[in-house]
Amino acid sequence: MHIELRHLRAIRAIHEAGGLGKAADILNITQSALSHQIKGLEDQAGVDLFVRRSKPLKLSAAGMRMLRTAERVLPEIQALQAEFSGLREGSSGRLHIAIECHACFEWLFPVLESFRKNWPDVDVDIRPGLAFDAMPALMKEEVDLVVSSDPDKLPGVTFTPLFDYAPVFVASAQHPLAQKQWIDAEDFRGETLITYPVERARLDIFSQLLTPAKVEPAAVRQAELTAVILLLVASNRGVAVLPDWVVREVKYSSDYVTRPLTEHGLTRRLYAATRSEDMEKSYMVELIRLAGIEAARLQNA
Repeated sequence: MHIELRHLRAIRAIHEAGGLGKAADILNITQSALSHQIKGLEDQAGVDLFVRRSKPLKLSAAGMRMLRTAERVLPEIQALQAEFSGLREGSSGRLHIAIECHACFEWLFPVLESFRKNWPDVDVDIRPGLAFDAMPALMKEEVDLVVSSDPDKLPGVTFTPLFDYAPVFVASAQHPLAQKQWIDAEDFRGETLITYPVERARLDIFSQLLTPAKVEPAAVRQAELTAVILLLVASNRGVAVLPDWVVREVKYSSDYVTRPLTEHGLTRRLYAATRSEDMEKSYMVELIRLAGIEAARLQNA
């Protein structure tokens, strides 16, 4: 038995209209074409789908069974068509994000809050890129966007600049290094360095300063939350290096000092890494735009 969507639509239309004539108008076909369609379906099934000579036209038990199938299947087909239409138009889709920058959670959440209001049909999720290899996952389509400070030449991947930031030294106002105008690599030798629980290669303080200078701090202590890092620093339990936009409010607190790294300071850039083909999607363009706006707001706060 070969049942097509048009058969299910016909059964539903006849049931709702109560007759072939009105149902044909609903389906935008002739009454004779609809009658022929139903006759062919009944011949396939070997049973009557309607109670003949009843007004309004009523479904038989077999017809009611097919109607229940139509009422279950047709809405699913309509939803699928709407979803595919949204994908074609760029109004719906999947946006799974991996973050290689631990501190970026605090920056990204306001971006996603603005994004979801205008793109409610986009499935958004966040995966900490610190726990797996984010770039291979991007190329395998396991994630759709990676926030990274390490651009690389990868086939089919586009790195879009988001914003520049400066890693800055943070210490208690009572710390001896608070008297210096800037902090060099050698200043960390006797210090307890408080960092996020991230491998060294992904921490700016190591990749940009300490490792090239072959300097090892006296100790490294890890804390998951920025607030905890700042609490430990204020208690003079160690020093930290954080992005300037993370410590924007610390600059106005008498408990802390912030200093540039090296005389001329260090500058880093964050990127949104995406599959190049996805850059044509409207919601991807919008997310990157909102990310830039939020970054500018934080830096000017």
